[in-house]
Amino acid sequence: MCLGIPGQVVEIVDAEQHIAVVDVSGVRRAISVRLLSEQGVSVGDWVLVHVGFAMAQIDASEAQMTLDQVKKMGRDYTDEMDAFRASEIA
Repeated sequence: MCLGIPGQVVEIVDAEQHIAVVDVSGVRRAISVRLLSEQGVSVGDWVLVHVGFAMAQIDASEAQMTLDQVKKMGRDYTDEMDAFRASEIA
């Protein structure tokens, strides 16, 4: 199962190619923010990440509430985080 996981943008790596680094529960990964290019994504913003793409911009309280709920999914959450870690950047 692929979940939509909240991540906080910590760096814009390539503005031209719409690539940002997000932090998801301490794991950092480069993702595409192209789908949100019209909204403009900045460092500090929260986004909902699904299969390497930011699908939606969310606020901090929605991000925390979503994280709390997906953690309750147990194995599905840990599997998703394991997959996220597999592509973690240093």
